[in-house]
Amino acid sequence: MFRIIVIALLIVLLTTAAAAQIPKGNVFFGYSYLRADLASGSSSNLNGWNGSLEGKFLPWIGIVADLSGHYGSGQFPISCPPGTSPCTITVDTKIYSFVFGPRVSVSVGKITPFAHALFGASHISGDGSDTSFASAYGGGLDYHLVPLVNWRFQADLLHTSFFSGTQNNVRLSTGIVLHF
Repeated sequence: MFRIIVIALLIVLLTTAAAAQIPKGNVFFGYSYLRADLASGSSSNLNGWNGSLEGKFLPWIGIVADLSGHYGSGQFPISCPPGTSPCTITVDTKIYSFVFGPRVSVSVGKITPFAHALFGASHISGDGSDTSFASAYGGGLDYHLVPLVNWRFQADLLHTSFFSGTQNNVRLSTGIVLHF
């Protein structure tokens, strides 16, 4: 009986010690730049924000909810009279993305490189509006500043399908990460 109690106590202590080593997660918020592939052959430089919440279930694997908003003006093709060059119209554009998925990361000294594959939806509004499936493939690194605070550099390929077309957008983000 004493042996069973000692083994049970050891299991509880070791499990608690192991769970204490797993970071619970982090919150990121910062500036974001989007090179948006808006229409056939045209692209726009959009500025905005990017934020994410990550919950870890293993020291190197977490689940991420990533939200972003980008704003600027974009050029869209319009029909022109015959014999004239292609015509475009400039429209204020807003793109919001909501993507979720797994992230893999490992700490190496003061940096933590990571990679993720995220899936969800994006919404564009301007002259018209559309919502489409979105996926973001990418990663980056977190640089340790002080306890529980990092600085993040992140790059993603954000794939969307607005207005029955295909867009491959480049998203670059940087900002502060708070660990909890």
